[in-house]
Amino acid sequence: MEIPVSLKHKPVIVVNNYEQVDGRQAYNSEAKGLSLGLAQWNDRGKVEISAKVWRYSGEKWSRQSEELPLHRVLDLALLICKSRQYMAEAYRYEKLYDPQKTTIDRIGLQGDAMTVEICTDNPMLDEDIQLLRDCISKDDELIGERLQVLAAILREMGY
Repeated sequence: MEIPVSLKHKPVIVVNNYEQVDGRQAYNSEAKGLSLGLAQWNDRGKVEISAKVWRYSGEKWSRQSEELPLHRVLDLALLICKSRQYMAEAYRYEKLYDPQKTTIDRIGLQGDAMTVEICTDNPMLDEDIQLLRDCISKDDELIGERLQVLAAILREMGY
């Protein structure tokens, strides 16, 4: 299934077969494609690139398709990496986190820092953090494979 080119997001580089590699949903995913292209929120004279996950309901392209600026995609990758790293050692804490030290890390970006922390406002935190740990553990092979590929590409790029 080809990603549509007639909608507001204008794809330039695409992955038309994303449903075949979409983690545990591979070959049975509503996420049919990925694209990098011109953002749908572009104003006249101000062009931005975005990444988009294209969802198809079986009848039409879904409004639940997500479009993100590229820096946010990378920020999510940073959050995934820090969360996975933290969860690998979380067994040391009775609740999988230290209630006295809820900041996981501060990642320096653009002269400030992105603070990665445990969400203590979540009333179901003690249960939800266990579910998060279990999901990260269950998907470790899928996530690890992608991180290894990403690391190899970054090395090829000189990072």
